[in-house]
Amino acid sequence: MTTQTLPDQITVQRIAGHIGAEIHGIDLSQPLTDNIISTIRAALLAHKVIFFRDQQLTHAEHIAFARRFGELTRRPGTKHGVHPKGFPQILTIDPDAEDARYGRDFEERYRQKWTSYTAGWHTDLTPAVNPPAASILRAETVPPFGGDTQWTNLVAAYNGLSVPLRNLVDGLRAEHTFFAGCQMHPADSEDIAIRKMNRDDPQISLHPVVRVHPETGERALFVHPASVSRIPDLSPAESAKLLDLLFAQIIRPEYTVRFTWRPGSIAMWDNRATAHLAATDLSHLNVRRTMHRVTILGDRPTGPDGFTSEIIAGEPLTAFED
Repeated sequence: MTTQTLPDQITVQRIAGHIGAEIHGIDLSQPLTDNIISTIRAALLAHKVIFFRDQQLTHAEHIAFARRFGELTRRPGTKHGVHPKGFPQILTIDPDAEDARYGRDFEERYRQKWTSYTAGWHTDLTPAVNPPAASILRAETVPPFGGDTQWTNLVAAYNGLSVPLRNLVDGLRAEHTFFAGCQMHPADSEDIAIRKMNRDDPQISLHPVVRVHPETGERALFVHPASVSRIPDLSPAESAKLLDLLFAQIIRPEYTVRFTWRPGSIAMWDNRATAHLAATDLSHLNVRRTMHRVTILGDRPTGPDGFTSEIIAGEPLTAFED
């Protein structure tokens, strides 16, 4: 591991070969100088996902910290999800809370419908034409073991492709929609309800398969199993084969980092250059895992050929007003 010492007693410690660093010496609940915010942003761009330990943030402090990096993402209506009372800017990730709203074992039910063992890998909210630029996830309650999260570096994954394959994918687009990685059964009543909700209020976007990062200029392989349904310019058979290859590429172990949560841990990731896999090993245990996430509003991705993402259905994400 390499530790870099920065101003204000801040240190950035790399924790994996291609992605991830822990930042020490910052109390995120306190007012932060512009210099510290610039240091955090630089670390995020360099390492794609950064981690903070032993942070005791209130919901209001979580929101205030996130707003130093941009406007916060607002999801309208039923898409908004579970949030703490009085703080709609925050999405609460807790199976018990989700089950109370959506019904029994909601997350586990759809994990069992994954079309592959890797279908949980995702980049946040890519069915929207302007997915979040970054996400900040805070751990409130975690079990004594399990519940880790993994991230992968989509820039490294792109760079790891052969030159002929990079040349091919540079000019392709992919369709992103919710539940693309699940097999929905037409005779299942709960699946029918989900399909109806998506049909009545759809959100589908066409993104470049390769995204040019708006700040670094790096090219990232902007596809993932959870939401990418097809490559429209290819036949269904060609699309499926190429996507299988690209999905296998983005989750190669050398491009990933795994993080073990503790209460007060915070992860912040660049949603333009990463995908991640949420915990899937706790459903059979009687344990509680409560997390809170805020996302920074993003822009429309642009590909190497200048193509900018287009809406197929739905509306762009908007910002919360201050």
